[in-house]
Amino acid sequence: MIGLDLSGADLSGGIFQESWFSNAQLVGTKLIGADLYRSDAEGADFSGADLTRASLVRANLDDAVLRGAVLDGADLVKASLYEVDASAASLRGTRLMGASLIDVDFRGSDLSQAIVRENTFKVTVDETTNFTGMSGTLFGPVQLITQEGKKEISGTELERWLRELGATFRYLREGGDKCRSLFCVLLWKASTPIRMNSEKSSTRKLFSISGASRNTRRASA
Repeated sequence: MIGLDLSGADLSGGIFQESWFSNAQLVGTKLIGADLYRSDAEGADFSGADLTRASLVRANLDDAVLRGAVLDGADLVKASLYEVDASAASLRGTRLMGASLIDVDFRGSDLSQAIVRENTFKVTVDETTNFTGMSGTLFGPVQLITQEGKKEISGTELERWLRELGATFRYLREGGDKCRSLFCVLLWKASTPIRMNSEKSSTRKLFSISGASRNTRRASA
């Protein structure tokens, strides 16, 4: 069944590893501490959902809506997020290591204390996006929306801008004075333990969905 409607349901602590949530309606759904390891939630609507401390490791969130969702302390290690609306979402302390973040709308979002590592970070932000304490490594560029219009920032300009917002940035030097293009390092402000879920082998559960093949643009796990 395509587009299962679980809006407002309390699924906290649920085990949904390798489940299908494609095009599901999960508006305002509680998924606190839920395990969605390798789940397919392409096109799902998580508007206002609570995914605090949820595991979304290697999950497919392409074309999903995370507008106003809470993902504080969640694991999105190696998750796929293409063309995702995460405006006004809360990702405080969220683990984003290795996740693909392409054409993601982070306007008005809170990314304070979030952790990135070698992330593709081609996102849209605005002057209200919070980067305080964000740490790790990432590839740009970032598109900044201001009252004056749109502006793409990368390199030293991105470094300077994020530093002003509370992140300590420097280029990752390679081969002496040469620096890796668009590859910046946010210096760790504090020791933050990185928790990664071990891969588990299990049969995919038919939670909601179609037999359509996954979009070929997504990187294979």
